[in-house]
Amino acid sequence: MESIVERFVRYTSINTRSNEESTTIPSTQSQVDFATNVLVPDLKAIGLDEVIYNRENGFVIGTLNANTDEKAPAIGFIAHMDTADYNAENIKPRIVENYDGSDICLNEEHQIYTRRADFPNLKNYIGKSLVVTDGLTLLGGDDKAGICEIMEALAYLVAHPEIKHGKIMCAFGPDEEIGTGADHFDVKQFPVDYAYTIDGESLGQLEYETFNAAGGTVTLKGVSVHTGTAKGIMINCAKLAMQFDALLPGAAVPEHTCGRQGFFMLMSMETQVDTGKMNYIIRDHDKELFEAKKAFFLQAGQTLNEIYGREVCEVSVKDQYYNMYDVIKDNMECVNVAKAAMEKAGITPLCDPIRGGTDGSKISFMGIPTPNIFTGVENLHGRHEFACIDDMKKAVEIIVNIVNIEK
Repeated sequence: MESIVERFVRYTSINTRSNEESTTIPSTQSQVDFATNVLVPDLKAIGLDEVIYNRENGFVIGTLNANTDEKAPAIGFIAHMDTADYNAENIKPRIVENYDGSDICLNEEHQIYTRRADFPNLKNYIGKSLVVTDGLTLLGGDDKAGICEIMEALAYLVAHPEIKHGKIMCAFGPDEEIGTGADHFDVKQFPVDYAYTIDGESLGQLEYETFNAAGGTVTLKGVSVHTGTAKGIMINCAKLAMQFDALLPGAAVPEHTCGRQGFFMLMSMETQVDTGKMNYIIRDHDKELFEAKKAFFLQAGQTLNEIYGREVCEVSVKDQYYNMYDVIKDNMECVNVAKAAMEKAGITPLCDPIRGGTDGSKISFMGIPTPNIFTGVENLHGRHEFACIDDMKKAVEIIVNIVNIEK
């Protein structure tokens, strides 16, 4: 039988990068191919009772029926197929056995290193085995590690029927990285009492509090005229962009915040003299502070218009997802079960708020409480991403512990 490491290397070698500009579902054909040509056959080979691919939303759904008459909750496990907006072509995973704590040379030819000075979290992995990149791509452990861990746990349960469990379902979906995949999730196809996204990072993470999230757009409207006759006439959108950003609180940005502190982040900006566009994300864990930040953002646009005495910017805000804790706080069984499963595996649960979101944020509000569990992957979305094989195996153990009714 294929090991979790062999499966992980096989899966991560496949480019499944999503595309925010696409209008298809999934956003890239590579995700469709991965779902239909790899994941569906692999789930069937494991021996699940039912495996389907939903062509309307791009989700692969698998079911392992209960093997006991005892009352037990139906539990789901969810991971996403796509990788982030970073080079994912020709990924070459490499295993570093028994990491010694030194800088890791990813690519000798290009002199690319993952250095301890830049990534102090490396000290936590001394003596463990890591999967790294060749420095030219991301790894794709976010979230193919989660997929592999769910696969491995299901294979183990099929091979060990003495472990009694209720109904188990898995869902592998597209486009999490561009924030649209869970919008199309069909909860009717996933009849579980609660679920878990296997999409966290370091060992022990158990997350059930996320940001509230919105996207903000600023459309700038300037006046272009020859520089020789520009006095009193020209309105330069590059300057407008700087003025708008300066109206936002300078300390409320990701690089100056942590914990439950929210922020505004300028994601992209494109300007000419007479036109321009800025895209922001707005985040806060607290719903009232989140609403206040959105209002502040809109007010900044009004203020800029008042300064110029005309409409030089049009500002809009659109909600993206909400803090899953607002749902889970009234359905804490899923959290308590996961805590007990971790403690049984000798792991101390780390229940810090996520400074981001997961598919579970949206799925929780669809009626399925869905906290998030670690995968053993760190330094996500870039060339320094790595997966810890030892911690991936612990994630498998925790999934098995969660469904084992003889806990």
